[in-house]
Amino acid sequence: MSGSLSVSTGNQKLLAFSKYIYDGLGERIRFRQFGLYDNKTYHLDVLLLYREGVMYKINNKNRTCTKQHLSPDFHPLAVPRNATLMGQFVLGASSGPGQGVLVNSWYGEQKMKTGSAKYFTTVTQFGCIPVSTLYHTSSGDWVVNSFYNNVIGLVDPQKLNPPFFCMNAEQGDEDEPVTFLSLFKK
Repeated sequence: MSGSLSVSTGNQKLLAFSKYIYDGLGERIRFRQFGLYDNKTYHLDVLLLYREGVMYKINNKNRTCTKQHLSPDFHPLAVPRNATLMGQFVLGASSGPGQGVLVNSWYGEQKMKTGSAKYFTTVTQFGCIPVSTLYHTSSGDWVVNSFYNNVIGLVDPQKLNPPFFCMNAEQGDEDEPVTFLSLFKK
């Protein structure tokens, strides 16, 4: 699957737009993000390999890569196993057949090293395609992801493999693995 994603935070320090490619079977996600953080623009290109537990930060301009340990705590394009179904409803018009989108809303809590994060996520009933996710951390921060322009299928699955210049990247010695939520904190 591929599509677009907008990200914003409650403290209004972050506003970002991403293009993503997702391989559900291989548990691989590639994000290319442009954003504004604290009135400064940035670009982020990451490859999240959940099966391998690795994240690559890719710099195509310099042809360099950093490799970090990836925590499996929260997978941004999947409904967590411990999620509770909150309800099912139709987004859009429901006055006739095929005029709305049937969605399921799930909620739960993920334990993390630095506390916990509560989430509320909405996905389509058929295909489990993400619509939106709200994360709220124990420190009071929140992040909203809105998914749009989702397309089933991959145009270029090669983009879900590390570029050749990442093959010799050495994994950092960080104490704490990177999580999806930590990508949005500077």
